[in-house]
Amino acid sequence: MKKSILALLVAAFAFAAAGTGGASTQSPKMAASALVKCGKTRSLGLLAPITGPAASLGVEQQRWFNYYISRYNKTHKKTKFKGVYGDTILAGPGGTAEAVKAAASVASNSSVLALVGPAGSNEVIATTPTIKNAGLAFVSGSATRTTLTTDGQRTGYFFRTVPPDSVQGAAVANFIVKRQKYKRVYIIDDQEAYSTGLADFVQAKLKAANVTVGRDGVSQQQSDFSSLIAKIPRNTQLVYLPWQVADKAKAFADQMRSAGRSSIKLMGSDGLFDPAFAAVNGAYDSFFPINAKDKTILAYEKAHSGHGEFFGAPSYVAAQVIGGAVDKACKNGTASRAEVRGLIKKTKIKKSLLGLGVRFNANGDIRGGTFGIYQSNGTEFKPI
Repeated sequence: MKKSILALLVAAFAFAAAGTGGASTQSPKMAASALVKCGKTRSLGLLAPITGPAASLGVEQQRWFNYYISRYNKTHKKTKFKGVYGDTILAGPGGTAEAVKAAASVASNSSVLALVGPAGSNEVIATTPTIKNAGLAFVSGSATRTTLTTDGQRTGYFFRTVPPDSVQGAAVANFIVKRQKYKRVYIIDDQEAYSTGLADFVQAKLKAANVTVGRDGVSQQQSDFSSLIAKIPRNTQLVYLPWQVADKAKAFADQMRSAGRSSIKLMGSDGLFDPAFAAVNGAYDSFFPINAKDKTILAYEKAHSGHGEFFGAPSYVAAQVIGGAVDKACKNGTASRAEVRGLIKKTKIKKSLLGLGVRFNANGDIRGGTFGIYQSNGTEFKPI
């Protein structure tokens, strides 16, 4: 393509994205097919809650994303990666509005050929039109709502390096029914897409196993849980919290104890795999597949004062996926977002820090992933 035509296409895309909040007036096909000169330094996008109530998780994702870039840059002399960041502020007062703004900002940068994120399933749903209209592939290291890859809304654009909630929910239900043999469970969702989807799945599985299940919901902005706790039957054996803000779950646990309900076990989902919830001694949690003895994880721990920050580890793999695709697409000096998307579909990583290889099925789900169950010792979660 002639240089002048390339410049016009890039300028047109940037103008359209900036003028419409990132939802380009170009068709997705035009935005995706525009060629970008790769140059020596290539850009990888990241959407994560870097600030806000879920920043403890988003910062972990950002660190692992940056860790991939730093390791790549140390071992490649001719080419480098740099990050382009969008702060989605997961669970903030504005809901998903900040996520959409962040997606528009990253997508309008024509040098970005693919991105990692967003973190939350509700954010994925909200940002899909913006990201698709920009022709970008997005690979999440934490969005697990099952329907993200089955509703057909983002097929060929969205991928994830963690298993869906159909897998997580089955692991949770099996643990409750077969391992713990609980008969009385109370489920409280946080009224967001990720939480309600997972809660629905687990509730259905438990009821099918003849478990008595109570159900309620609470806003992510709520801090006083006293009236909610009062509704939980005293003979309840476990309260399941598929939440995304660990500080809220810790506050709930503290108020349960103050209300004399400390004998009731608490269990969170992957969104609560965080030091704040790990401070609840004895709490259970389900989490992504991770090989804690992988060399990359051990090197990360060494570089971060012994902290694995496992929640962010699948985002390293997501960066590995898009980085590999961009590298291949840029071999001839130029690349398009559509070309990178096609290469992501064909990803074949033989071994990853997840403890398994990385390949995607037709819907964009990672193949062969499982969820493990962990328990807190009051400081950190340990696998059981």
